[in-house]
Amino acid sequence: MKEELGILIKAQYPLIHLVTPEEERAEAEISRIASNSKEHRKRIYVWTVTHGIVEYDQPRQVTQHNTVSPESALEWVVRQKESAIYIFKDLHPFLDGAVVTRWLRDAIASFKGTDKLIILMSPILQVPIELEKEVVVLDYPLPDLQELNQVLSSQLQRSRGQRLETEAREKLLKAALGLTKDEAEKVYRKAYLKSNQLSESEVDIVLSEKKQLIRRNGILDYIEEDETLNSIGGLEELKLWLRQRSNAFTERAREYGLPQPKGMLILGVPGCGKSLIAKTTSRLWGLPLLRLDMGRVYDGSMVGRSEANLRNALKTAESISPVILFIDELDKAFAGGAGSGDSDGGTSSRIFGSFLTWMQEKTSPVFVMATANRVERLPGEFLRKGRFDEIFFVDLPTLAERQDIFRIHLGKRRPETTRFDLEQLAKVSDGFSGAEIEQAIIAAMYDAFAQDREFTQLDIIAAIKSTLPLSRTMTEQVSALRDWARQRARPASASVAEYQRLEF
Repeated sequence: MKEELGILIKAQYPLIHLVTPEEERAEAEISRIASNSKEHRKRIYVWTVTHGIVEYDQPRQVTQHNTVSPESALEWVVRQKESAIYIFKDLHPFLDGAVVTRWLRDAIASFKGTDKLIILMSPILQVPIELEKEVVVLDYPLPDLQELNQVLSSQLQRSRGQRLETEAREKLLKAALGLTKDEAEKVYRKAYLKSNQLSESEVDIVLSEKKQLIRRNGILDYIEEDETLNSIGGLEELKLWLRQRSNAFTERAREYGLPQPKGMLILGVPGCGKSLIAKTTSRLWGLPLLRLDMGRVYDGSMVGRSEANLRNALKTAESISPVILFIDELDKAFAGGAGSGDSDGGTSSRIFGSFLTWMQEKTSPVFVMATANRVERLPGEFLRKGRFDEIFFVDLPTLAERQDIFRIHLGKRRPETTRFDLEQLAKVSDGFSGAEIEQAIIAAMYDAFAQDREFTQLDIIAAIKSTLPLSRTMTEQVSALRDWARQRARPASASVAEYQRLEF
């Protein structure tokens, strides 16, 4: 992206929107590009609403008179004859006004045949319709490992010249990926002050800063899960698929010639462990798990804000990759996404299109793990081959899987489970999902607790018989989902034949 910025400047593109929160770093890069110009060094001017126009690297007191307002600043720029780069910081709040937009268009028109250009620098992307054909938008990248290495080396020099082993240095650098240069400097300094050293032991301190970054984002949640795949009953085919890809994001996999996995979609009956699979995969693969809350993405307070929310969330996920991006109940998040123009002014449609484009074009190691209950609500574009690496269908648990589920949930609550007849419990709970089995055990425990005694097999059976499972209240919906999945999705359970024979 830095190379692209240099090419655009040399090609005399008149208007560039550089999206970044790192003003100093971006300014330094622009200065480097301007200094390396073969023709002659371009002068750089910077505008802010607090100081007006100031020449870059000059004292702030040396300002151009009467250039605090954006209109007067743009008028001053138009009058200049010399070759220069004009950086306007945080101009986006003023772009709603017709006057500022008109001045920008006039400035662009006056730049023809000159070597002048304007760079809009802001962490928020906001482009008026009038400028869409004129502006080139660039996302300025966060520091890479090489830049972070310089930050870390500077901190080590200040830390009495401490030396680091190669492996420890690599872990500290990778832990800081996704942070700005300023954030990395602060967290390395914080880690040193806490432990009076920088070593592999301080990686957790650096990672804690990354969690703060995600919390500040407001759209993503950082999920930490203690459960493992062993806490999920059945679904052996799905578990095998995940275990085979546990090292998919390593350099060894790249050297072998394997592409990075894109993602997976898990369809199925509610309460059958789809969300838990996503959470436990994070621990299996040793990757952070971020949940994308689509409810927070949709922000009706400002036109275009929802698209910006999604873009920022995806950019954050990419910045700390490799990572698992978890979207629960995808069918609700994008229901009707392809035709929402009448209901919400097309916001859902634009969000849907932006997300599909990102999934198709992303090169960063972000593994999208999505779940859905209602396949008929999903736009067909999501189900096209190649969008996900695999589509799994999670059905109601079989007899053997129900035994496994009872053993897991009883084992969590009592160290000794031999007094329970798991086979009988599995037979009685035919048609129950894993979540319904767990709730039956909890209901039995509450009944026994109220009577001040230990719960028994009969308590669980009574709780099961008093429960009407979802498979009976939503028979048509579950049958339709099964019919669809039989030819289009891969069964998550071990035996395909058994899956195809399943009946209520």
